[in-house]
Amino acid sequence: MSSTLFLSLAALLLLNVPLAVSIALACILAIVLVSDVPSFVVVQRMFTGLDSFPLMAIPFFIIAGKIMEVGGISKRLIDFAASIVGSMTGGLAIIAILASMFFAAISGSAPATVAAIGSIMVPAMVKAGYDKGFSIALMAVSGTIGVIIPPSIPFVTYGLTANVSVGNLFVAGVVPGILVGVSLMVYSYFIAKKRGYKGAEKTSLSKFFRTFKASIWGLLMPIIILGGIYGGFFTPTESGVIACVYGLIISIFVYREMKPKDLKAVFVDSGLISSMVLLIIATANVMSWILTTEQVPQKVAEFVGSFATSATMLLIFINLVLLIVGTFLELNAAIIILVPMLMPLIAQFDINPIHFGVIMIVNLSIGLLTPPLGVNLFVAKSLGDISFNTIVRRVVPFLIITIIDLILLTFIPALSIGFL
Repeated sequence: MSSTLFLSLAALLLLNVPLAVSIALACILAIVLVSDVPSFVVVQRMFTGLDSFPLMAIPFFIIAGKIMEVGGISKRLIDFAASIVGSMTGGLAIIAILASMFFAAISGSAPATVAAIGSIMVPAMVKAGYDKGFSIALMAVSGTIGVIIPPSIPFVTYGLTANVSVGNLFVAGVVPGILVGVSLMVYSYFIAKKRGYKGAEKTSLSKFFRTFKASIWGLLMPIIILGGIYGGFFTPTESGVIACVYGLIISIFVYREMKPKDLKAVFVDSGLISSMVLLIIATANVMSWILTTEQVPQKVAEFVGSFATSATMLLIFINLVLLIVGTFLELNAAIIILVPMLMPLIAQFDINPIHFGVIMIVNLSIGLLTPPLGVNLFVAKSLGDISFNTIVRRVVPFLIITIIDLILLTFIPALSIGFL
């Protein structure tokens, strides 16, 4: 049954059938053609996969991110970032990365980060003389920080699938997110110096305090979320609700940039994004159930265990597999399908599941930048009149930087779990 499943899925993906539909059809074909299991099990397992209170965090964080985007938070975060690094060589590029890090700590979504920050920064960078391909590629890569810095939607998915603390995963993602952001800034600085990209307007202490005061309400959100979780005031799921309510209050009553009439568009857009993510999670749960029934995780563990004689060899092998899988499988779907296979191996070599969760999310976030799936690439393409092939070429140097970061995070566990 598993062979039929994989062959059907590969064929459907090659035909460019949407991912959720491909997984669902592949599961139905595997069940109907090869097994005696009734086909209604597909619907049953999809419902079971979504019948989880902690999964409610996903739509709530998506809504919160959309509220912050429409409510003027992203613009204020960009202004604050400009007051810190705007006068540096390549200032606009560094502003784009720093603002993406700030927004990531609000939205938890990579595509949302690309859209919210990129829609403002790409036109500004092009107007200042930056190469359009570089500017759009930079935003596509900066958006990946959205799934690493907490609150991260994939961390919620991993925590539920691996049965580990989502709160601990959030804390473990802080330093890796900063590492990725800083490494992108360093690379952008040297590129800007080589190409003569000057800084923006000069910064001053008064401008810093003025923009900090304006953006403080947005900057407080991640502090409230993490502080509330670790203070025992609310769960990670409930923190999503807190983020929505907080965002609405700030956007409507403090910044006054969101009107009641804007709420319809916010909820409709958030509903569409949430439905796509949750449908993929539901179908991936069916696929995971089939693989578990067929004892694929145990077979994979036995196969890998036969030649992986150390934790180092195992992590190298898993990283290579994840880099390949991330090119054609959506991040949350990959987590649900692969984690049950990999956890026995992780336990066998005594690898910390929180550390492994960080490795997995950072690795799969690279898949957001690689065709054919490459969600961030498609979102970034909408930011300017540029060919898809051009974006892919310009992203390659950034990919090398993020893979180096992945290697550091893999073999220096203290970078992720040193504060737990």
